[in-house]
Amino acid sequence: MTRTDVTTRDTAAAVPAQRSGVTPGTWLHIPSAAPGVLRVRPLTGEATASYVQQLAASYQLTLPQLLHGVGIALQGHGTLPAAELHLNHNAARHLAVLARTPLPRLTRALPRLAPHDEAHHIAATARWKRLEAWQQPVRACTLCTRHRSHDATDTAWVQPAPHRLMCPRHHQAVPDPRLTSTVRTWAVPELVAAHHAHQRLLRHPRAATAWTAARAITSRWYDHQQHLTNGWHTRLTRLCAANPHLATTGSASPALLTRDLVIYPETVTLARALAALPNRPHPDTGKALNLIAHRLGLPHLASNANDPLRAFLTHTRH
Repeated sequence: MTRTDVTTRDTAAAVPAQRSGVTPGTWLHIPSAAPGVLRVRPLTGEATASYVQQLAASYQLTLPQLLHGVGIALQGHGTLPAAELHLNHNAARHLAVLARTPLPRLTRALPRLAPHDEAHHIAATARWKRLEAWQQPVRACTLCTRHRSHDATDTAWVQPAPHRLMCPRHHQAVPDPRLTSTVRTWAVPELVAAHHAHQRLLRHPRAATAWTAARAITSRWYDHQQHLTNGWHTRLTRLCAANPHLATTGSASPALLTRDLVIYPETVTLARALAALPNRPHPDTGKALNLIAHRLGLPHLASNANDPLRAFLTHTRH
């Protein structure tokens, strides 16, 4: 039987016999209503196309072969990270059955799996959809991916989340979708402390709004070389020295590609400070600025009326 023979309508996947204890040289056919033989655990936040690719590789099939085998009609063409795979409700159910994982649990792990259209269609369909640059997934930690795939691959793609900017265990990060290789962060140990502080911040009821405001403020400081420039330049230099490939990425400068990583510790510190402020415009802006400056390790913060932090404290309800 050839590889293409396994992609019949009644087949969920074809599994090499040596992986399932059957006489070598034969293939197993899994009915579309039955769970798969193998269980592949998704990475948290993994792109749907990335997970389906890992699942197909476990069965030694291509992505189109796997989808066809579980009765999912594939529409269009695409590749990661420029495009994502969108499944309708019935296709997502088929995938969950094959993965031997309840659909709600699989949807929590794959943020773009949740179907938002075509729920009334009986046919199970998947289609490639091109993504804007800011929507594209980033490379996952290569060592986490190798562990999950039992050393089969080191390539997986995840949707970027602020609190998962880096892998503290393996000291890797991808702060920008334009990077096709991970950034080694061992030369900047303060990033691990910032990661753990960010996890604690998530427990605060105003964590999301505080983070959004803090990132906007520190990004503007970075772009306009204000307040924390010297420390950020030192951190950028250390990252570039540990990652020579940053200099060969032609899409943007290393300073831009690593911006979120360079400003990460101060962004977390500022977000925690903003979350702790009263839920109203601060009555004593000067006192609040002094407190935040102390937390950022600065002697003071300029009282320029156009500074984004002062504007936030003066006019914005947190």
